[in-house]
Amino acid sequence: MAEETTFQEKTEPATPRRRQKAKEKGQVARSTEISSLLILFLGVYILRFVGYPILQKSCSLFKYLWSNTANFNLTSSTMSAYFHQGVVQFLGLFSPLLIGICAIGLISNIIQGGFVFTTTPLTPDIDKINPVTGLKRLFSLKSVERLPLSLLKITIIGYIAYITIKGRLPFIFSLTGRNIGQILISIEGLIFQLVFRCCLALLPLAILDYAFQKWQYEKQLRMTREEVIEEHKQTEGSPLTKTRIRSLRNQIAKRRMMQDVPKADVIITNPTQLAIALKYNKEKMNAPIVLAKGARLIAEKIKEIARKHNIPIVENKWLAQALYKSVEVGEEIPIKFYQAVAEVLAYIYRLKGKRQD
Repeated sequence: MAEETTFQEKTEPATPRRRQKAKEKGQVARSTEISSLLILFLGVYILRFVGYPILQKSCSLFKYLWSNTANFNLTSSTMSAYFHQGVVQFLGLFSPLLIGICAIGLISNIIQGGFVFTTTPLTPDIDKINPVTGLKRLFSLKSVERLPLSLLKITIIGYIAYITIKGRLPFIFSLTGRNIGQILISIEGLIFQLVFRCCLALLPLAILDYAFQKWQYEKQLRMTREEVIEEHKQTEGSPLTKTRIRSLRNQIAKRRMMQDVPKADVIITNPTQLAIALKYNKEKMNAPIVLAKGARLIAEKIKEIARKHNIPIVENKWLAQALYKSVEVGEEIPIKFYQAVAEVLAYIYRLKGKRQD
């Protein structure tokens, strides 16, 4: 039983196929801390450039609505038109900020886990709305592990906010008596200073959280030896099946090769170990081709077929070894063998000529 448990332990790193499957489901190593930090930092600086125009346009819009309240005719037919205008005005005001924040979130996720497009997380799942499952997630070990990080973040942000505001209290008190617009513009620098300090202090925590998420992700993807073997079988086929297929292919190739031996013009041997069957047709071929070749038992089989069909067998040890090593079945012989093979073929043609005479 102990041996079986050890065998089932997930000790093997994830295979590329398992990683691809996880990626297709949207499961990649990501840290929400890095995404949140980038959105906060860059979002505030986007707001620094577009905030004042948004504030001006918002004030103008509210002044218009306040001064024309009595002129609005609120009926069931006009409510949809007012609602549509309100949505258009809202998007017109905040679209630069919203687009910027969405782009930052998208880029931060791509940087961490690469570009992943999948609809699997959007698939309806009853467990996601099940209260019992939700409570289990709320009080899960993962939530407990993140609790110290959350408390540490709150402590750091609170401390930085305290020392930053404490040092600017005289300036803050000097803003009394001013209107809201002036106050917002005056404390703009204080807000950006506070955000910058918080982001700088939380950056090491975000990096550590990403390293932890990466480690946890790799741990979750680990496989048992049995899973690795099974996946290898599914992708590559079992070793026995592959061996059997290779054996069948070799048998078919040998059978076809033997069927071509009777078409040969000459068999070149060395004389006992190798046999190469050559064919040449000057009207259809650029050079002689190897119809069949083999060693030992296959060589003997080639010579046996050649004798049955009265195909000349010529002993040339050097040429047989060279052709066997450098030319595959169905290929033309290289140029460097033209002279030697031509001499053999010429000898064969002379023999055939004498026999016909």
